[in-house]
Amino acid sequence: MPNDIFPRLQRFAAARFSPEGEYGLHLTAGLAMLLLATAVFARMAGAVAAGAPITQLDVEVANWLHAHARVNDGLRQVLMALTHLHSTPGILGMALVAGIWLVRNGHRYWTVALVASVPGGQVLNVLLKHTFERARPHFAEPLLELSTYSFPSGHAMGATVLYGFIACYAARHARSWAGRVLPFVLAAAMVATVAFSRMYLGVHYLSDVLAAAAEGCGWLAICITGAATLNRRSRARARRAGEAVDPQDI
Repeated sequence: MPNDIFPRLQRFAAARFSPEGEYGLHLTAGLAMLLLATAVFARMAGAVAAGAPITQLDVEVANWLHAHARVNDGLRQVLMALTHLHSTPGILGMALVAGIWLVRNGHRYWTVALVASVPGGQVLNVLLKHTFERARPHFAEPLLELSTYSFPSGHAMGATVLYGFIACYAARHARSWAGRVLPFVLAAAMVATVAFSRMYLGVHYLSDVLAAAAEGCGWLAICITGAATLNRRSRARARRAGEAVDPQDI
């Protein structure tokens, strides 16, 4: 029995890094992303709850941005439009358009991942807001006034899961390394812009948007990894039963 352990471990490791297996590379990468994102979010949440030095940085950044936002009308109006576009109705509307396109093109498991990640992510964010109950930045003359909680940012989280999902889809169907990397660069730029708009308009702290990005990455990892696993298990069952195997979807 002891002599069998090493070969069994080798087979297990090979299966975890197989791009085609039911529980292969997609699951390993997804779990790695989930663990990393969870660690970052937990660190941020713990720092906010404990009043760590980052909370002082939050206040300093918020005050500096608010002072500049009041004198730059052009940029303020652009970011105001951007932040409204990425509100909950805006994010869900864009996700609906993407979902219709996926369904029409027969991407069943991508559709499952989209439904789980974007609407599901919005629900998760509300739950986390009510868990931490952090007040929003306060100013004598605010540009926006919101009564909901601040941590983590719903706009930044929504942008992370939506644009992250689109990047994953585009990279999955790309034929070159540049085509696989570029979607994530563009997605990161969009998320950063939305996050900046929330801070610039004085409704979120820096730690709110950083934690939201980590939250979004972790949740997206769960949803895409889960849908990919379902897809691979379905194909494996069909193969074992001698039935026609659909092309791999995700």
